Amino acid sequence: MIYHRDLKKSPAQEAAFRTTTKHHRSWWPHAIAGLVGISLIGVVLAATHETARPTPHSDVVQELKIRASTSDDQKDQQTMEKWVEYTIQPGDNASVIFDKYQIHSALQQINALPVARKTLSAIHPGKTLSMKLGGNGLEVLKYPVSETRQLTITREDKHYSAKLVDQPVETRRLSANGTIENSLFLDAKKAGVSDNLIMQMVDIFAYDIDFALDIRKGDQFSIVYDERYVDGKPLKKSGPILAARFINQNHVYTMLRYTDRNGKTGYFTPEGKSNRKAFIRTPVKFTRISSLFNPNRRHPILHTIRAHKGVDYAAPIGTPVKTTGNGTVQFVGKQRGYGNVVIIKHFGGYSTLYAHLSKFKKGLKRGQRVKQGQIIAYVGQTGAATGPHLHYEFRVNGKHKDPLKVKLPNAPSLTGTNLKRFKELTRPVLAQLPKRGKLALAE
Repeated sequence: MIYHRDLKKSPAQEAAFRTTTKHHRSWWPHAIAGLVGISLIGVVLAATHETARPTPHSDVVQELKIRASTSDDQKDQQTMEKWVEYTIQPGDNASVIFDKYQIHSALQQINALPVARKTLSAIHPGKTLSMKLGGNGLEVLKYPVSETRQLTITREDKHYSAKLVDQPVETRRLSANGTIENSLFLDAKKAGVSDNLIMQMVDIFAYDIDFALDIRKGDQFSIVYDERYVDGKPLKKSGPILAARFINQNHVYTMLRYTDRNGKTGYFTPEGKSNRKAFIRTPVKFTRISSLFNPNRRHPILHTIRAHKGVDYAAPIGTPVKTTGNGTVQFVGKQRGYGNVVIIKHFGGYSTLYAHLSKFKKGLKRGQRVKQGQIIAYVGQTGAATGPHLHYEFRVNGKHKDPLKVKLPNAPSLTGTNLKRFKELTRPVLAQLPKRGKLALAE
C-alpha cells in the first residue's frame, strides 16, 4: 500500500490511522509461527504413519538385510573349514583317527563305499591323511594309496562319494656320470645317483665286472635314465636305466636297454650282444675272497699240497647262496671234507659245486630244475672248513676251471629284423652317452 502525504486528514484521523497501522504490524509474526507449528505436527504424524505401514521401498531394504545375513553365514562356514594333515601311527585305524577329529559319524557312510572301505582298512603307518573339516564335519579326505594313486572321498550334500585317482606322472630324461675316487657307491652318490640306480648299474654289468674285486681308482661310469615325477617330486624308484657305460681298467663296456615285440626286456651291447651270460660270476654276497683257485695250494688243516679247485668266499653263516646258472640239481647232501654240498648240472657240459653249507633251501631235491640267481642253500662251516665261507667250483666237461677267469658263454644275441629294430630305437639314447674320457652331462 502506498501512502501519499498530500491527503488532507484531521489530527484525530491521523492518530487513529497510526494506531490501526501499528496493530496490523504486530499480529502477523504470530500467525506465521502458528502455521509453521501446524506443519511440523503434520510431518511428525506422517512419519509415524509411514513407520506403521511399510512401503514397497522398506521391503527392498529388508530383503537386502536378509541377503547380507545369509552371505555372512556362508563366510562363517568358510572360516570354519580347514585342512588338517595326520601322519598315521603304528596301531592306527580309520575308527581311531575319525574319533580323534570327532568325525566318527561319517565313517558309517564311508564304509558303505566298497573302494573306501577296502582302502582305509589297509592304511600304512608313515603315510599322511589329508582332511578338510567344516561345520558339517568331514568335507574331503585324501589318502595316498601309492606314489601315483590317491583315494579321494568327497561330501556331496548329505552323502559321500569315493574314487581312486591316478596322479599325472611327468617323465624326465636325465643323465649322470662320474669317476671312481673312493668306491662306486660313494662316488655315484656324489654324482647324484640314487641307491636304486646304483644297484641297476651293478646288475647290468655284473656279468663282465666283479664290483667287489675289479673296481679301480680312475674307473668311469655314465648312465642315461628316466626319472618320474608327481607334483614336481621325484618318485622313490628311479629309472629304468636306458643306456650305461662303464670304463673298468681301460676296458669299455656299453649296454643299451631294449624291449622286443614280445615284451621281453634286456640289455645289449651296441652290436646286439646280450649283457647276460649263461653264468653269473659270484654266487654269494661276500666280505672277501679268503682263498683263490690254486692247483698247488698247501691245505690249511692237512698241511699237505692239495690243489684248491675253487674259490672261497668269506661270508657270515646264513648268507644266501644262489645258483650261478640255469640247470638241474645233480646232488644235494654230505660229501667228506665238503660238508653239506650242492652240485648243479648245466647245459653244454658245465657244472657248479657249492660246499661247506649250513643248510639247504627248504624243498631242494635231486632232479629239481633251478634258475640262475635262485637261492639253493646258505653259507656255513661244515666239513673241513676253518671258518664260515662258501667254497665254489666251476667245471667244464668234468675239468676244474678258475671261476674268476673262465670265459663264460653268452646268452643269445639279437639277429635279423630284431637287431635292425634295436639299433633304430636305441640310436638316440646311445648318442646321449659321453665318449670315453668326456664326462660332460648329456643334454
